[in-house]
Amino acid sequence: MITGSIRLFVDAALSEEGVEIAATPAQAHYLGNVMRRASGDVLRLFNGRDGEWRARIAAIRKDRASFVLEARLRPQAPEADIWLVFAPLKRDAIDMLAQKATELGAAALLPVLTERTNSERVNLARLTAIAIEAAEQCERLTVPVIHPPRRLFDLLADWPADRRLIAAIERADAPPPPRLAGPAALLIGPEGGFSPAELDVLARHPLVTPASLGHLVLRAETAAIVGLALLQAPGCG
Repeated sequence: MITGSIRLFVDAALSEEGVEIAATPAQAHYLGNVMRRASGDVLRLFNGRDGEWRARIAAIRKDRASFVLEARLRPQAPEADIWLVFAPLKRDAIDMLAQKATELGAAALLPVLTERTNSERVNLARLTAIAIEAAEQCERLTVPVIHPPRRLFDLLADWPADRRLIAAIERADAPPPPRLAGPAALLIGPEGGFSPAELDVLARHPLVTPASLGHLVLRAETAAIVGLALLQAPGCG
């Protein structure tokens, strides 16, 4: 591990020492103009598939840079397979949700449109950029997949048979979220809560488990953080 060094997410394969790969223009700008890095400086690279690698800046100028791979520091390792399904929020709140869900290890973020959703606009490119930056900072080896928004009823209709969906229901007479060993997902509703029709469908769905996040009414972004933490807490369930 190279303590304090810059980590960058790249799309290129990271598989062999001595291979040179290109930076994006944004990465070149960040390294040269923001961080004041120069040729020969060390950094770490990851792509979600090939672990983490030590690399050096081979060349850098304005909006161009390239890296040379030197050695693999960490192999790719299994991570928690937990999805976060959430009703879209206003910009600042959804930005924070994407950041914190990434830091907490969510494998995928699935915006879902409900009857009381406050905002149906989801900037997927922005959320992806936030997730990448959070993954670089928190030292995880993957970036969560960001899915396009879907209607709640459509999502439930073809929900995968091997994945339990933990639905956080406000004021529900339900236990805390269980800690599950296999694939799982956490569903967080809109600020106004689920409608009676949505609650009825959730109650009848065979793969949905209702859960309570406590006696306090939490903001949606706070509920997502609490729920993801509880699903992975040792001894839970």
